[in-house]
Amino acid sequence: MRYIISSDRNQTVTSPDIEEAVKGAVASKFRTSGQTCVCANRILVEDQVFDEFSRKYADAVNNLVVGDGTRSDTDIGPLINQAAVEKVVRHVDDAVSRGAEVLTGGKRHELGGTYFEPTVLSNVGADMLITREETFGPVAPLMRFSGEEQAVAIANDSNYGLAAYVFTKDFGRVWRVAEALEVGSVGVNTGGMSTETAPAGGGKESGIGREGAKYGIEDYLEVKYLCLAGIGL
Repeated sequence: MRYIISSDRNQTVTSPDIEEAVKGAVASKFRTSGQTCVCANRILVEDQVFDEFSRKYADAVNNLVVGDGTRSDTDIGPLINQAAVEKVVRHVDDAVSRGAEVLTGGKRHELGGTYFEPTVLSNVGADMLITREETFGPVAPLMRFSGEEQAVAIANDSNYGLAAYVFTKDFGRVWRVAEALEVGSVGVNTGGMSTETAPAGGGKESGIGREGAKYGIEDYLEVKYLCLAGIGL
């Protein structure tokens, strides 16, 4: 899953735009502690807004409440098992060893068990495990890009193609990028697009077919071809 935050050409990026992007990226990455199939696995941010976004994003993530997932005031609950925690640790350690910077979090939580601190990594590169594998945990890797074509190229450089999110005010860019992204679903200016009334599914190693909406029933139907001749209607 990709999350692209773009500063729009010929437009001034204002603080409310950044605030909305931060809010959406937190929602997309950290719901259920990063353990959904459409959680953003890489967050791509354009150069000219990277520093402001990364600072505000790290602040927002640092304020997330870690605790019992059954409590209404908890933002981040535990991971499903120790194997999940170990994968998150491996991804973070690999990224840091290759030059990534931890902006917040980065280690097992003091609560113990299968809790892991909500984490933001900066200076993330394409050679790191966290950009090649699905982390399925509360870690947000930030990657820089300069220009629309590079953003799409980075986003599509993946074996997976389930979902992507794009934040931009440029309507033309919305259509260009959405069509160019090799994914089954694209959310625009929102971090939450899942609904049973829309088709869900992807391409590449994310599978084939769709579930949800009218398209979800098609895999359960048999298509019959009837060729009529010689009846003289």
